Order: sequence, then structure tokens, then C-alpha cells
Amino acid sequence: MPRRKRGRMYVYSPTIILRCFIVRMWFKIDSNNALHIFFNMDCQYNHKLALACGLVSIPSRHTFDRRLKTISTDIKQRISTMGNLFVTEGMVLVDDSHSIAAVDSTLMKAKGSVWHKSSMKKGVVPCPGIDTDARWGYSHTKGWIFGYKLHLTCTTGEVVVPLTADVTTANVQDNQMYVPLTSSSSVFSLPYVLYMAADPGYDAKKLYEYSKKILKIDLVCPVKRYKSTPKKRLELVCFYQSVLG
Repeated sequence: MPRRKRGRMYVYSPTIILRCFIVRMWFKIDSNNALHIFFNMDCQYNHKLALACGLVSIPSRHTFDRRLKTISTDIKQRISTMGNLFVTEGMVLVDDSHSIAAVDSTLMKAKGSVWHKSSMKKGVVPCPGIDTDARWGYSHTKGWIFGYKLHLTCTTGEVVVPLTADVTTANVQDNQMYVPLTSSSSVFSLPYVLYMAADPGYDAKKLYEYSKKILKIDLVCPVKRYKSTPKKRLELVCFYQSVLG
């Protein structure tokens, strides 16, 4: 069977593309074509920025289009790799007070005008500058937000290290991202993590079972006792109300 050939090496490394992406965000450049033009401008400051990004030549618009699509995957992999490195190298102390990881999310507003649901249902974009990829999401602290949601797991204690991360549209529920976040890193298969602290958004039977059986950790969410609370769930209530819980 013939051996598969390796793909062509990148002309611009992921680090260089990531720096270009930061420049686009920092200067609020609204398209990859505009970013290409920005770097090509005959201005000393722009040349300086290009060199700071590591650019010897300026990528074409099509290169920016192609490579910036993969930037989120690259960032996720880097965060996961660094999280594993911090844990395995002992840079995050392993003791009783550091055996807890945490999971949470935060809503982030999209740039530009909002796209109201009535217009969204009709498929009508009423004005230019609307991010049509963004969606509406709700949180008790921020209310309704048109944009995206950052999902993150991290260590707790004196040294806080991100372990895994992902970004979705704002309408994606927290409990939908728990499995992808924790299954994408070997951190959660290490003896280091014993408990996962979470808010009520992750309070779901299948997530408790997944944490226990697959990750070998305990998911701990705020759980209330009611008259009709089943026996199995009462165990979660008792643990949550205990000193350790």
C-alpha cells in the first residue's frame, strides 16, 4: 500500500496567523480583505505591525480566508496542550485544596448592530454590519445578549490555569458543551482532578453519570431538596450540603 504524502508545509505558521488575527480584532478591521490591505499600506506603522506579527511577505486575502477559519481549532488545541503541561509538570500543585476543576461560560456581545429575532426568522438583514453568524442568548446576570458564548474549564486555587475552551453562538446551552470540553483533554483522566464545580446550568443526570463513569470525577452543582426529590438525587443534595460539598 503506497504511503500517504505529507501535506505542504504552511508558509505562515499558526502563531503568525494568530498574531494577524489579534491585529484584526484590536484595530476592528471588518474583513480579511481589509486586513490584507491594512498590512500592504505604505505606512511605517503598518510595516512595523507586520514585522511584529512575523510577516516577511503579506498573505493574500484567500490565505487569510482559509487560515483564519482554522484559528479557533488551533487556539483550543493550544489551551488544552498548555493545561496538560501545567498539570503534568507539577506547575499546578496537587493537594486536597487543588483537586477541584471548574466549568462555566460567559456571553460576549457581537460587534455591530443586533439582528432582531423577527428579522432573523424572515431571513432579512435590515442594515449592513450585522454579524449574521451570532445568535441570541440569555443569562441571569447579563440578560439577553446577541453574540457568542465562551465555554471554559480551569483549575482552582492560587494558580488558575485554563484546561479547555470553546466558543459557540450565544444560544447553545451550557450542558451541551460539558462533554466536548471534558472529553477533549487528557487532564480529566489524571488523578489530579477529583471534583468539577459547576453552576445549575450543568445540573443534568446524564452529566453526573458521564462524570462518574467516564471521567472518574464527581460533578458538583447546587442541588435543592423538594418533597418529590427522588432518592438518587437526594444523595447529590446531601453531598452538596456537606462540608466537603
